[in-house]
Amino acid sequence: MNLPDGNERLDGESARLMALSALSRHYKYHVFPSFHGPDVRRGFLSCLLKEFKEKAIDVFIDNDIERSKLIGPELTEAIRGSLIAIVLISRNYASSTWCLNELVEIMKCWDKDKQTVEVIFYEVDPSDVKKQKGDFEAVFDKTCAEKSTDDVERWRKALHIVAQIAGYHTSNFDDDAAMIEKIVTGVSNKFTCSTTSNDSNSLVGIDTHIREIEPLLSLGSDEVRMVGIWGPAGIGKTTIARALYKELVSLHMLLLLRV
Repeated sequence: MNLPDGNERLDGESARLMALSALSRHYKYHVFPSFHGPDVRRGFLSCLLKEFKEKAIDVFIDNDIERSKLIGPELTEAIRGSLIAIVLISRNYASSTWCLNELVEIMKCWDKDKQTVEVIFYEVDPSDVKKQKGDFEAVFDKTCAEKSTDDVERWRKALHIVAQIAGYHTSNFDDDAAMIEKIVTGVSNKFTCSTTSNDSNSLVGIDTHIREIEPLLSLGSDEVRMVGIWGPAGIGKTTIARALYKELVSLHMLLLLRV
């Protein structure tokens, strides 16, 4: 595996948003989470997943997959078929070869496919993850015992790189609730801005309908407008309304970013 050197930098968030847009035609999930269950499943993760569900963000859940040392084709496909990968690094994340192999695959997609990766450092110092030191080192070294040199080096490199991605750190938030709110809002905004144009482009003739409706909305007016879309069942009324809504939401987000 050829992971990028830790000092290499891509063009920035714009490149990854472009990749998100390209991938959105083929994605199976909005989010793929990588985490060590015993550390976070019953607390932080369950609250995070609940918030994602309320935002209609589709998250891959691996409850039905049998755990083993190697990640199988189903899990690899889920990682590659997700718009965003969330790596939730906790104290014992490195105790699991499953988690470490997931991380290696995620970093491949980050490097080659420009997949967006969001990193959460949950009660662990990013520098300990990057350099494998402190308590994190002790856990990692125990996992690496009797493992092949190639495996250990792949894991070290993946940890070194992921720890350099700007992420969310528990020390920067008053509580888990504030941290979760920030994460969910950030992911939701990325998904909205990156998928709107592709969703519309994949539907034949949708742009024509949207352009016909837009003048009726009088977007420059301060008045409240209601526009009805009428027709027989099954001709795409809801699809047109949804596509228009997503386009307007995306436009609103871009205007906010420019202010």
